[in-house]
Amino acid sequence: MRNALRQHPVITIIAILIIAMLMWGFRTQPVLVETVAAKRAPLIITIEEEGRTRVIDRYIISAPVDGVACRLHLNVGDTVEQGKVLLAITPRESQVLDPRSRAQAKAKVSAAKSTLRAAEEQARAATAAARLASNEMKRLTPLLGKALISREAFDKVKTEAQTSSANKRSADFNVDVAKYELQAAQTMFAYSASTTNEPAERVPVLSPITGKILKVKRQCKGPVRTGEELLEVGDPSALEIEVDVLSADAVKIKQGMKVLLDRWGGDQPLEAVVRLIEPIGFTKISALGVEEQRVLIISNFTSPHDLWQRIGDGYRVEAKFILWQDDDVLQIPASSLFRYKDGWAVFVAKDGYAQRREVSLGQRNGLTAQVLEGIKTGELVINHPSDDVENDSKIAQH
Repeated sequence: MRNALRQHPVITIIAILIIAMLMWGFRTQPVLVETVAAKRAPLIITIEEEGRTRVIDRYIISAPVDGVACRLHLNVGDTVEQGKVLLAITPRESQVLDPRSRAQAKAKVSAAKSTLRAAEEQARAATAAARLASNEMKRLTPLLGKALISREAFDKVKTEAQTSSANKRSADFNVDVAKYELQAAQTMFAYSASTTNEPAERVPVLSPITGKILKVKRQCKGPVRTGEELLEVGDPSALEIEVDVLSADAVKIKQGMKVLLDRWGGDQPLEAVVRLIEPIGFTKISALGVEEQRVLIISNFTSPHDLWQRIGDGYRVEAKFILWQDDDVLQIPASSLFRYKDGWAVFVAKDGYAQRREVSLGQRNGLTAQVLEGIKTGELVINHPSDDVENDSKIAQH
């Protein structure tokens, strides 16, 4: 055997190399892993949603009467004072009559005059009849006391006197009605196509508060109807934040809870506090087309006004509702956790091997988890453990 090896040294070397390579290839390779040290640091549990600012008290200025609004010279952002006249509304001009309508209006005036004369004649006749009936009753009253006439005859005369008096009052009322109808007909005929140099009466529209113009509904002169919106005013220095959150998250938010506002345009987050959780929800379609039940959360700024004075109505903010926070929390990445039995576990890197360790968790925010038991500060946990990592597996950090 030794002679054979001496006679074929090349074959012997090749065989040794093949055996060595096979042994190297079949040996157990360590699993490359990424490790993160468990550390103590502040931890905040939040609900994050997009919101916007809005003016707390906004007033919609509407037309108080029908008429013609003058041209509005106010623009969005202009400052207004309480009691200042914003605009005025003038009565509508009378409609111009064509020749046919004008002739009809003139005929109505003539008819009204005739009706008035007829009513006056009827009133005079009723007055005479009432005077005659009254005199007759006065003449027969002494005779009734002396029993010279029957009671039945006197009652008949008394009834005629009362009837005549009522007819007189009715005739007087008809005269008044005829006068009003004549006046209306004359007014329609006189002012329907006439012009006057006298200024028309204007109804001023006043500002209810001292603030700024937020929205202008219409700026040109034109007819308006009662209740039509003309503009909006408000005080931009008095802002609040409205954020719509999922109803499942709204039940976790409480009145007085602290809110952080990011991405509003400044260098540092602003602070606010929850003032109101609206008791009614609404349906909203998400970007994925899913119906969601959401609730409006209203918050007030607590940061100094100088920090957010340049924020206006309808500005976008990103609100973080702080559900829980602590400045000294032992924490690990949530990506290092995996389900084990009825709880959670992690792989701890120790002496080049992976050791499975059951842990007890506290608060979680999606990226980080609080560890209550199972891990000590500074221990290395395997982040994103793959299926190749098992208990007592040999590992290598990269």
